[in-house]
Amino acid sequence: MQAMLLNEYRKLQMTDIAVPEPAPDEVLIRVAACGICGSDVHGYDGSTGRRIPPLVMGHEASGVIAAVGAAAGEYVAGERVTFDSTISCGACGFCKTGAINLCDNRQVLGVSCGDYRRNGAFAEYVAVPARIVYRLPDTLGFAEASMIEAVSVALHAVRLTAPEPGSTALVVGAGMIGLLILQSLRVAGCKNILVTDLDASRLELATQLGASAVLLAGKEDISARVRRMTGGRGADVVLEAVGSAPTVRLAIDAARKGAMVTLVGNVAPEVPLPLQSVVSRQIRLQGSCASAGEYPEAIALMASKAIDVTPMLSAVAPLSEGPRWFERLYAREANLMKVVLTPEPSA
Repeated sequence: MQAMLLNEYRKLQMTDIAVPEPAPDEVLIRVAACGICGSDVHGYDGSTGRRIPPLVMGHEASGVIAAVGAAAGEYVAGERVTFDSTISCGACGFCKTGAINLCDNRQVLGVSCGDYRRNGAFAEYVAVPARIVYRLPDTLGFAEASMIEAVSVALHAVRLTAPEPGSTALVVGAGMIGLLILQSLRVAGCKNILVTDLDASRLELATQLGASAVLLAGKEDISARVRRMTGGRGADVVLEAVGSAPTVRLAIDAARKGAMVTLVGNVAPEVPLPLQSVVSRQIRLQGSCASAGEYPEAIALMASKAIDVTPMLSAVAPLSEGPRWFERLYAREANLMKVVLTPEPSA
């Protein structure tokens, strides 16, 4: 089959590899669509250390079941499905309590970090455990469905944050995850949602998707502006969706005393922490990793359009054009957010 291989950092090439053989508890899926995640782009140059070549990346995908392992349960060939990016063992203490994202033996599709290597879905076929597979409603197209994983990440972050109805939330970063967090906050009943970013076009999209107000970073002191907008208090909850030192600092500075600051972005391995500010104002820091059971909710919300991903879909292109789209995303081309690649079946 054809696959897009990260042969070395910043070098992607189409190549022939063997079709994966599904294990007894797995299903083989013919990939119909696979989104380029921001983490793939950051891993493309080796900066995250989680995409060690050679590797087939890709974890945001949907497709059709092509074959079913002998112990894979109730699935049958021909069903339209998506699947979680996290491959949990199902047996450790975390898995048994539902915290599958914290699994002691966790692997992530399309990731190679030294501890494991798991080829992903930038290919014609991918094999995954049946326990992480979810059926798709007919109303969701494959390109949209490839974004379910990202929606589940946003829902998980909001669930951990648990904003009170009527509270003021600040979303730091209006990239893909930030805009999905915005919509997830709205679904959760949060009425006053502020969004900040350096990119004015992304803030326009945030307004379209329901932000109460947008704040262009780099032009003013955002934390001071948030305090002015909240009677001097600061935001009740802050969700940081970038993962850099300046944005984490902003998230903490813009929060009110006793607020929850949820850290979702993780581009930088380490960031400085304003410890005295956190301690003296009793800020609660909450990390949010992947998702843990939010897929059914994500599918339902997307099917009903309560969460709309289509405004963020910049392009749908053949997998063979993937290397060019990676370069465009890596160059941070303006007005380019989510690109979905579609593998073409071999003759």
